[in-house]
Amino acid sequence: VQLQASGGGLVQAADSLRLPCTGSRDPLANYQVGWFRQDPGTGREFVAVISSSGRATEYTDSVKGRFTISRDNAKNTVYLQMNNLKPEDTAVYLCAADKTTLDYGLGHTHYEFGHWGQGTLVTVSS
Repeated sequence: VQLQASGGGLVQAADSLRLPCTGSRDPLANYQVGWFRQDPGTGREFVAVISSSGRATEYTDSVKGRFTISRDNAKNTVYLQMNNLKPEDTAVYLCAADKTTLDYGLGHTHYEFGHWGQGTLVTVSS
């Protein structure tokens, strides 16, 4: 599968953004999909993951209650809705996929995902 993330931009603190991740060449319904973020000072950080069916989701603690991951398999797209953005959310956001249809044992680390899209930059000003 090939992945394309988009939707990034420059926003102010407390604003919202929605990042789509669209798959091609293979139905995204066969994959769990994760969102990660990376800035120059840190490594690749797990943000959220959703199972192939959409029934299971997990988040890193810093985004719980603010970010929501969802998917529309008919559109081959996974979304990351980001509300109440903070300056510390500034990073390049990347989506990644792993071919599994399990609703448990979701991946939290970058090496569990074999397919990556190019990132989209989110900048949150204070």
